[in-house]
Amino acid sequence: MREQWLHASWPAGPARALTTTCAGGVSRGAYAGFNLATHVGDGSVAVARNRKMLGASIGLDRIQWLNQVHGTQCLRADLGTTRAVPDADAAWTTQPNLVLAVLTADCIPVVFSHREGGVIAVAHAGWRGLVAGVLANLLQALPDAAAQYLTWIGPAIGVDAYQVGQEVADAVHAMSNVGPQVDAYLHESPGLSGKYQLDLAGLAAMQLGYLGVAGVFCERFCTFSDRRFFSHRRDGITGRMATVVWLGR
Repeated sequence: MREQWLHASWPAGPARALTTTCAGGVSRGAYAGFNLATHVGDGSVAVARNRKMLGASIGLDRIQWLNQVHGTQCLRADLGTTRAVPDADAAWTTQPNLVLAVLTADCIPVVFSHREGGVIAVAHAGWRGLVAGVLANLLQALPDAAAQYLTWIGPAIGVDAYQVGQEVADAVHAMSNVGPQVDAYLHESPGLSGKYQLDLAGLAAMQLGYLGVAGVFCERFCTFSDRRFFSHRRDGITGRMATVVWLGR
C-alpha cells in the first residue's frame, strides 16, 4: 500500500513524510478506498480500519489527529495529546514515535522538519488558513528560526482547477507576510468577471520563503485532475487523504 502513496521528496534526514491516496482501504461508495476522515459521512468502522492500516504500514500507532477548523491554532503534540482530537490546523513535536497528521481533499498539506532533526510539524491550509496566517503562527511556535526548517508541500488543487470569487481575491490581496508578488499567484479567469484562478500551493511556497524558510519543496500534483486523490471541489461528497510526518528510526 505504501508504494501507492506519495512520499515526500525532500532532504529532511530522519524525518519521514507522505500523503496517502485513494488506493487500498475498506471504504465504499463516495468514500471508496482509503478514506481517513471521520467527519465526512463514511462509516466509523471503515475509517477506524483504514486508520489502523495506516499505523501498521508506517510501523507507528500513535497518531495525532486534529479537528481542522480552517484556523491558525497550533498544537504542541506529545504521546499524551493523542488521546484527544483538539481543534487545530497545525501541530508540532519533538517526540519520537509520534505521527502528526492533517486531512485534505484539495487544501494544502505542509510538513516541516528542522535541518538538524529533532523537530517536525504539519499544517493544513486552505485559502482561509493561508490568509489568517496558519503558517506564520506555526513558524512562530517552533523552536529555532524559520531558516532552520525544510518544508514539503503535498498535493493540492491546481491553479487551473481552482476558481475563486472576488471575496477570496480581496482576502488574498490583503494578506500579510507574503511580500509584494501576490498577483503572480492570482489571475483573472478569462471571460468571467469577478472570477479568478488561485495558485494555492504557489502562494503558500511564496509565503514560506518570505517568512524565512530557505528550503521549500513543492509537489505539483493536482487533487482535482488526478484521480488518485480525493477532491471535494471535484466530487462534493468524498473522502480525505492524510499527510503524515514522523521522526524516522
